[in-house]
Amino acid sequence: MALKQRIEQVGNVKAWFGELPVESLYTAGVGGEQFFRTLKDEGVFTGTRCEQCGIVYVPGRIFCERCLTKLDRWVKVGSEGTLKSWTVLYLGLDGKPQAEPEIVGLIELDGASTVLVHRLGNIQPAEIRFGMRVKAVLKPKSKREGAITDIRFFEPV
Repeated sequence: MALKQRIEQVGNVKAWFGELPVESLYTAGVGGEQFFRTLKDEGVFTGTRCEQCGIVYVPGRIFCERCLTKLDRWVKVGSEGTLKSWTVLYLGLDGKPQAEPEIVGLIELDGASTVLVHRLGNIQPAEIRFGMRVKAVLKPKSKREGAITDIRFFEPV
């Protein structure tokens, strides 16, 4: 059966036994590169602003996802923001219970139109509220690597 063959009947699905040698390399792209470099070097959050729509994307993009305009205007946004939503994770990536639950939130940084997904810290699940103000806690400059993990977590203001 070819990999692109259309399956008409579920009973016709076959298994592939063995290993598939798959490798992948994820890059942050042009927009992500600028975001992570500025975060690492300056401890500042940046995004790109669409002059047509007024949307500020964080991390930055190279084109507007709404009107497809090329984006090349970088703007600084705040390291504080508003918690739009959150979830509490009781299971780890391996599916096993974690010793301590982990809280992940959607944070709209001041000056941004989009949300950033990241961990919340120094707070218990029962204390979290929609719309609460949070601020980024960064690693010390000497320990930053130019990655999303340079943000240790967001905590209540």
